[in-house]
Amino acid sequence: MIVVAWAVIYLGGLFQPPLMDDADTVHAEAAREMVEHHDWVTLRINDGFRYLEKAPLMYWCVAASFKLFGVHEWSARLPIALGVLALLLVVYRIGRRFYNDEGGLYAALALATGFGPFIFTRILIPDMLVGLWLALGFDFFLTTLEQAEQGHQPSRWLCWGIAATMALNVLTKGLIGLVFPIGTFFLFLLLTGNLRHLLRLRLLSSFVVFLLIAAPWHLLAGFRNPAQGDTKGFFWFYFVNEHFLRYLKKRFPADYDTVPIWLFWGLIFLWLMPWTAFIFQALAQPLRTVRKWRAGLSREEKATLLFALWFLVIMAFFSFSSRQEYYVIPALPGLALLLGGWLARETVSPLDSPERRSGRISSLVLLVIGVSACIACVGLTVHSQAPPPNYDIAELLKRNPEEYKLSFGHFLDLTGKAMGAFKVPLLVTGITFGVGTLLNWLLRRSNWTFAANLVLAAMAVLLLHEAQNGLVIFSPVLTSKKLVEVIEVHWKPGSVIETNGDYETASSVNFYTHRQIRMLNGRCNNIWYGSTFPDAPKVFDDNSSFEKLWHSGQTVFLLTGEDAAPASGQSDACPQKEKLPAYIRKDEACQLAKWGGKVLLTNEPKPCPGPVLLH
Repeated sequence: MIVVAWAVIYLGGLFQPPLMDDADTVHAEAAREMVEHHDWVTLRINDGFRYLEKAPLMYWCVAASFKLFGVHEWSARLPIALGVLALLLVVYRIGRRFYNDEGGLYAALALATGFGPFIFTRILIPDMLVGLWLALGFDFFLTTLEQAEQGHQPSRWLCWGIAATMALNVLTKGLIGLVFPIGTFFLFLLLTGNLRHLLRLRLLSSFVVFLLIAAPWHLLAGFRNPAQGDTKGFFWFYFVNEHFLRYLKKRFPADYDTVPIWLFWGLIFLWLMPWTAFIFQALAQPLRTVRKWRAGLSREEKATLLFALWFLVIMAFFSFSSRQEYYVIPALPGLALLLGGWLARETVSPLDSPERRSGRISSLVLLVIGVSACIACVGLTVHSQAPPPNYDIAELLKRNPEEYKLSFGHFLDLTGKAMGAFKVPLLVTGITFGVGTLLNWLLRRSNWTFAANLVLAAMAVLLLHEAQNGLVIFSPVLTSKKLVEVIEVHWKPGSVIETNGDYETASSVNFYTHRQIRMLNGRCNNIWYGSTFPDAPKVFDDNSSFEKLWHSGQTVFLLTGEDAAPASGQSDACPQKEKLPAYIRKDEACQLAKWGGKVLLTNEPKPCPGPVLLH
């Protein structure tokens, strides 16, 4: 059942939508250039710029997929999808071990069908892999506790396994790979009065195992990217800037925003919807045993406390830092296990038990939410007008560029007019949510909780299917792939691609063409630090240098936002996406295509071939 749910949700999403600008294709391009340049130590983007922000493990996995299957959208997404499957199976195993079969099934289904895990695996980011290594490490740790209670020294393989999962997490996401497990272990042992257990974990040999796995790449990256010229090298940028200064909200460049703390916590209800209808019962479980924390917890109670700390340590850690919506993802497996444990208790409880009554109350609340969502979705479907044939979704949106530093800030551009493009997904979503929550409530009233939970799982699968369809409809705003197809039609040897703004604005052009792109007033954001190395490609233009290129006779393809306006001056701001040099007027230049809020211009002599119709 878990594998089928995973396959329906994740396999179909491998092939569409196209990879998106910004993080999605920046990370895919870093993996592609690993293969192309045969350098598996120093990440590079845009044909040679050092990209030193990130730990390498996810990129190694994607690069290996490219090596085996070729460079495709599906092969880029395959490692993350397989990592999700591995995590689901590990969560199922843990839930079975410490609760029962239903507990493992519910926990894995909650994670598999949650909106957060789904939407944040539509982008090539490693956070679900962080959750995988944490799950394995916490499973090993709980087993060492059982061995110690039986009077045995914890197995060296388990202790080394904990160290190995920490090392793999450091190679996946940096120093949080140490902070999260160590912080959770310490708090758990402190609350249960068992700090001496730390000394049983073969600390010396485990530390050696950790170093053997985690240290080689960091040392090689440091040696191959030393301080030189105006750059401070790998160690300063990776550890000081990307870890400590980022946490303190002082990282440079500040190409990201911070989610308000209330929203960061509040979105928890969305990320594992509909299962978070039972979140208060799940989180209350360890509190019921607080008097027993030092007196002695049962096997199940210890696991429940650890899962709660797993979730809370990560949430508390990011509450004091710069926060993005997806930072919560490594905490969700712990919450899913808490939910699975409580749902399992409800399933086996007597018919008149508090658990059954509580479950019925939560299912009623969920029904109210589901019916409200159904009415809203059906209402939007009825009152919104269908867009014209071959429409451009960008023309139906209201642009909010100040929100684009958030992970899904572009979705705040949606308007009532744009909802007409989503008629089918909205209608199916509304009906599914209404019918599913109604069936869940009716089945729980009849005390058929197992069937009720399967209905919730089936409902969530259908909702995610429609979310995928909605993302495909919205994707022209998020990717430049359609414009790449036009570039390829008109490409000739010696041509140049230039983006009006930063690299991230058109990173999908770099990935899909496998060609370097130049940047007009865009030496900032992710590509900035790599540009400070002496061997960085010279592909940055200001208004003056680009004027010479534009009038040189060399074919130039210029990608710019359709709202960019001619301006005579040049400011120090970077990027200047909203401005165009005064000598370029979109109504006079040759416009090859317009799609997704972007325009493709060229300096080709007249007659202009005219814009290509995209759909």
